Amino acid sequence: MRKFKTESKKLLDLMINSIYTNKEIFLRELISNASDAEDKLYLKSLTDSSIKLEEDSLSIRVTPDKDARTLTISDNGTGMTADELEANLGTIAHSGSEEFKAANAEHQGDDVDIIGQFGVGFYSAFMVASKVRVVTRAAGEDVAHVWESDGLEGYTIEDGERDHCGTDVILTLKEDVEGTDGAEGERYSRYLEEWELKNLIKQYSNYVRHPIQMMVTKSRQKPKPEDAPEDYKPEYEDYTELETINSMTPIWKKRGDVEQKDYDEFYKSTFHDWEDPARTITFHAEGALEYDALLFIPGKAPFDLYSKDYEKGLALYSSNVLIMDKCADLLPDYYNFVRGVVDSPDVTLNISRETLQQNRQLHAIANRIEKKVTSELQAMRDQDRDAYEKFFENFGRGLKFGIYSSYGMKASELADLLLFWSAREKKMVTLAEYAKAMPAGQKAVYYAAGDSRDRLEKMPVVRAALDHGCDVLLCTADVDEFTFQAMRTYEAKGLPKTYEDDAAREAAEKAVADGAEPEVEDRSLELKNVAAGDVDFATEDEKKAAEETAKANEDLFDAMKEALGDKVTKVTVSARLTDAPAAITSEGPLSLEMEKVLAAGPDAGEAPKAQRVLELNAKHPVFDKLKSAQESGDKEKLSLYAGLLYDQALLVEGMLPDDPVAFASHVCELM
Repeated sequence: MRKFKTESKKLLDLMINSIYTNKEIFLRELISNASDAEDKLYLKSLTDSSIKLEEDSLSIRVTPDKDARTLTISDNGTGMTADELEANLGTIAHSGSEEFKAANAEHQGDDVDIIGQFGVGFYSAFMVASKVRVVTRAAGEDVAHVWESDGLEGYTIEDGERDHCGTDVILTLKEDVEGTDGAEGERYSRYLEEWELKNLIKQYSNYVRHPIQMMVTKSRQKPKPEDAPEDYKPEYEDYTELETINSMTPIWKKRGDVEQKDYDEFYKSTFHDWEDPARTITFHAEGALEYDALLFIPGKAPFDLYSKDYEKGLALYSSNVLIMDKCADLLPDYYNFVRGVVDSPDVTLNISRETLQQNRQLHAIANRIEKKVTSELQAMRDQDRDAYEKFFENFGRGLKFGIYSSYGMKASELADLLLFWSAREKKMVTLAEYAKAMPAGQKAVYYAAGDSRDRLEKMPVVRAALDHGCDVLLCTADVDEFTFQAMRTYEAKGLPKTYEDDAAREAAEKAVADGAEPEVEDRSLELKNVAAGDVDFATEDEKKAAEETAKANEDLFDAMKEALGDKVTKVTVSARLTDAPAAITSEGPLSLEMEKVLAAGPDAGEAPKAQRVLELNAKHPVFDKLKSAQESGDKEKLSLYAGLLYDQALLVEGMLPDDPVAFASHVCELM
């Protein structure tokens, strides 16, 4: 027996116990080695006339034997000489494939794809096998060689027999281990079961370029006997048949000859969805980093999309071999709904080929994917609005959260993908569409946040904005206002130019009348909640009248503030209310809607409160009643009125009074 070197023994122990996270990876590694061997033989046949080969004759065979407890992976590739056996299998981390790839780089093309890199994949077999036997015969040789090892001390190399060139890797599987003390056991015999092998091949090696074949059990109906009675029931028998398990050519590498229905079928079968995808994105990148990408935007959100258990990510392949089922780094969180595949022969893998080694390569791919997805969404928004609105209904919350979670840094990429309900237009609009429809002189985007579109439309502050010609975006998602707070402003493009003086405006109007194009400009618009205390739609005359009313009724406002206590920061006259007697607004960065959202969270007891302001409509008959109570010195009645107006305004905002019982009692008392 030839002994492993001490360093090799340590490395082998690491290989078996530490490098791979999943034992089932061994089959992927051995099939990849077999594929490399067949590619090597094909490449040799291109330069060596003595090797007669048809590429279609190359195949990989997987053969389980339950009685002998062996699993055999066979190929009819280039095989190995005794010296190559010694070099490749006797020396751990020596990659014959990598050497061959370097030596024949000028001959490689689309027809050859050497997978191996590290020379360690073969030893993954010892994770599941107590003994590994390799029978191989090199192309052009008459004698075969046998390498055998238990993966502990060393190995033997002897002469053997094989009918033709190629390699058989025969694994004698370990005995099953029962679980103890609640720990899960290890059932190595599952690697001898037909369905398990088929699943592993399809999962990890489905797109290996050579056919992976296995004898599979099938059922067929027996011929009906000639003398069968009238009540004869069909009988069935099992039989075995050689079947190709893998698909070989992946759909993302079929250039130009794939129909949408083929993509739809691939998406539904691969990602277990019953609906066709809303959009399919496919592209090929070349240069310093070559890769193919096939991406899908689902037609419907998965039920667990917004749960903590949802895992984002794209399937990552290298040379058609699955590396990671969900590579999360390929997608930003706000595009976590995207599904698909990325396949690159150039990504630098770690030794187990289960993760990537260089993040800069991943960043380059991820950046390109993000731009492609953004571009596709923009095209859908502009060319198929109905489809985009359906998409946004499913996934818009994530786009909004992307702006909020990035503290507004992603606003430039995502803001124009957002949709909101327009109170004036009665439809979903983008921020750009809102800005272009603004009246001249409007300097902000106005919105109202709440839990119901119908209720928001009836809010006094919303009606006031509409009455003054300003549209209001009605926001009903819990993240909406947090998103706007993170954005702060919206950079509107191509708005009609505003002029500082009448002369400049008149000159521009004359130029347009003479046939010139209207001047446009880019403008930064504030994002304003109409319920904020500093929002005012009133004209200068209305503001002046409100100031005079406030000054004349200071005692009334002071008395109402005293009656309400710390429920409000102040009571004032509103110049914007039209038909409502009063409204609750807020001062500072925290709005009433944000207060409600935070109060519904896990830290409700410590949630901050908005600084509430009670605004009164001086033109409403109720205001006269308040003045009468104040002038008559009836503090009790004034306190009753103040409390009722405050609670009523809270109800309009969708918030319960602090004391609903007291509110009901006061209404009855007034009646």
